Amino acid sequence: MTIFVDSDILIEVSRGHNLTIRSIWESLCESDTIIFYSPVSAAELWAEARPNEFDSITELFESLDCIPIEYPIGEQAGTFMRTFGKSHNLKLGDALIAASVVLTESALWTRNRKHYPMKEVIFY
Repeated sequence: MTIFVDSDILIEVSRGHNLTIRSIWESLCESDTIIFYSPVSAAELWAEARPNEFDSITELFESLDCIPIEYPIGEQAGTFMRTFGKSHNLKLGDALIAASVVLTESALWTRNRKHYPMKEVIFY
């Protein structure tokens, strides 16, 4: 199984306040599950990081696999933006994450499902 984690889940994991998310995370880490993230999520976490969180955020990202944003992801994200930008107020970061999820054939773990109206996106 391959899971693509959204920024909101990574924030919860790094801060450890949500026990349900923390429990699911620990189960995934103990399994054979591959966990991907986007550079978009790294930027979002680092933008809001508190100095006392720097080490834990670094450790978190070092334990996961980053999917680089390359042309096919950009092309797919552009298609999603063209299709859902106005009707669903789709933001570029979410379009890039959705494209990454689709092209890696992963399941997206997010608490913000409304940000991803694409039928191609499968949720965890």
